[in-house]
Amino acid sequence: MTTVTTPTYTYEHLVTLEETNLVGNVYFTNYLRWQGHCRERFLAERAPGVLRALSGELALVTVDCHCAYFSELYAMDRVGIRMSLTASGDHQVSMGFDYYRTNAPVPQLVARGGQTVACMRRTEQGMRPVPVPDELRAALAPYRSAR
Repeated sequence: MTTVTTPTYTYEHLVTLEETNLVGNVYFTNYLRWQGHCRERFLAERAPGVLRALSGELALVTVDCHCAYFSELYAMDRVGIRMSLTASGDHQVSMGFDYYRTNAPVPQLVARGGQTVACMRRTEQGMRPVPVPDELRAALAPYRSAR
């Protein structure tokens, strides 16, 4: 049996004390923040035109996000957030995020999450759906997941 590995865009993060709670583990909302960091770095590196368009009429509106936690992270842990494309439509894309503790001898899956963003245009009448920009669709294509 062969295993198919989906390519992922990976954002590496070092957990800081600021991101932990009184118990010493990472506060749950930080995992969602890291999804945003990963997504924004992806745009900066792989779709810079889309990132520039966000200062104009284009908006990427998060319409759904979630995270399931399997193991705790602590200050000074290294975590690799691996992003993949899980679905795409006319004006929405969904991304999956796998969180791995990378300072362990073998990377350990500690959480799994996802988010869906809608591509919108700011108008005088309010937000209107627009097609996923070609640059973004092309940048995400190599990261399509079977998930």
